[in-house]
Amino acid sequence: MKVPGFDMPLAEIRRSLDALRRPLRIVVLRSRNPFNVGAIIRVAHSFLVREIVLVGTERYYERAAMGMSRYENITELPDEGALLARARAEDWKLIVFEREFATADLWHVDLPEDAVMVFGNEVEGVPAEIVAAAHQVVAIPMAGINNSFPVTVAAGIAMAEWTRRYYAGGAVVPRD
Repeated sequence: MKVPGFDMPLAEIRRSLDALRRPLRIVVLRSRNPFNVGAIIRVAHSFLVREIVLVGTERYYERAAMGMSRYENITELPDEGALLARARAEDWKLIVFEREFATADLWHVDLPEDAVMVFGNEVEGVPAEIVAAAHQVVAIPMAGINNSFPVTVAAGIAMAEWTRRYYAGGAVVPRD
């Protein structure tokens, strides 16, 4: 996979990256910790997701993205209603990561190639109306007495598992 160099003009870098992007989208319900949103943007860049959708009006810490936000397709939606309207209009397959209401675990769930992964905030998780609209509600298996992963870690694990299933060395991985 040829990735553009930093010495190119920003618009050219973005065009080059867009040609390489994968069909995965990430939705982040604005985190209570603004660092987490920036960190998820940075991780999403590493997986070349198609789009990062930020829901809510809370600020996020751009420095945590380590400059990667300028290369990404970031859409901001004002609230959950706007997210659900767009999801319905574009027939998105929402894969909600919410341990309490999960019907499958990440290692065994069928993840569509055009998945839209949804991550809630650290306090309230994912609202019921989004859980109800989900194509799948997924939990990430974990051991120990801890109740959940930090949202940045959960997002990274989920993106890595999706990528492992569909891409290896930049090529599409054959599916059984």
